[in-house]
Amino acid sequence: MSQGLIYSIGFLAQLLFSARLFVQWFLSERQKRVVTPSLFWQLSLLASFLLFVYGYLRQDFAIMLGQSLTYYIYIRNLHFQGQWRKAPLLVRYFLLLFPFLVVWYGYNNGAYDRELLLNNSAIPDWLFWLGVTAQLIFTFRFIYQWWYSEHRKTSHLPKGFWRLSALGAITIIAYALWRKDPVLLVGHGSGLIIYLRNLFIGKNESGD
Repeated sequence: MSQGLIYSIGFLAQLLFSARLFVQWFLSERQKRVVTPSLFWQLSLLASFLLFVYGYLRQDFAIMLGQSLTYYIYIRNLHFQGQWRKAPLLVRYFLLLFPFLVVWYGYNNGAYDRELLLNNSAIPDWLFWLGVTAQLIFTFRFIYQWWYSEHRKTSHLPKGFWRLSALGAITIIAYALWRKDPVLLVGHGSGLIIYLRNLFIGKNESGD
């Protein structure tokens, strides 16, 4: 597959990630409080689907790791909002199985192997671990959001989510600069502004 097409998939994923943030930001500005629309999670799931494919095609373990950890949290939040069961059954089964199918296909067809993913010669060890650390920090925001929402039995984006988002975005931007990855740089550079704005909007809200 050509590099142009691979980058197109990555940019489309980042465009959808940015769109979810702009939708959430716009609605929060209108209501003068931090809101969590269903469209945020729908766009998140679609973008994660595409970025997982992008990471697979670039053989970038850090990207695949980040998406695999958040993919099912998006689905859980759609379940909280009563949107998940509105999707056709076959679509739900496909989305649930998709990450496993990609991994299974890759290993059984020789598309990649463990050594290539974990020891990509284009990524020095220190940069690899910077990328993994960045993705873990950034991903932990959704683990925290999931725990927060499970505890309250409702989908919400608390202040801690936006703090972790800002910290993770800064770290991923550093990784992207060294990796010379325009997809990550554009996506997380624009997202950082919205993370900081949501912290400002929600500064008077109670909770973490």
